[in-house]
Amino acid sequence: MARKVKANENLFRTFGISSASARNLQIRSTLMIELAKFIEHRGMTQVQAADYFGVSQPYISDLMNGRIDRVSIDKLVTMLDRAGQSVTVKVGGKSERRRSASLTE
Repeated sequence: MARKVKANENLFRTFGISSASARNLQIRSTLMIELAKFIEHRGMTQVQAADYFGVSQPYISDLMNGRIDRVSIDKLVTMLDRAGQSVTVKVGGKSERRRSASLTE
């Protein structure tokens, strides 16, 4: 039977991935989505995006195709900075329900 996932629930955790790994995947996926939006909004080809961000075209392909295991948070943050986006991380105690990462222009 299918299980519904709440909007604020970490989807990766729902699939039984450890809490730390699930949080890492959630952060990476959020950053990847924002970069993909930036690239698509500007109508960049993968080659143009690679040149703009100083990475390889295969890296952009991995990003655009959601290959989360092939991208790093460090590189994504650097790329978002190049795109004029600011990444903010908020850390709280484990008892708090929400921790957040946000992007601002």
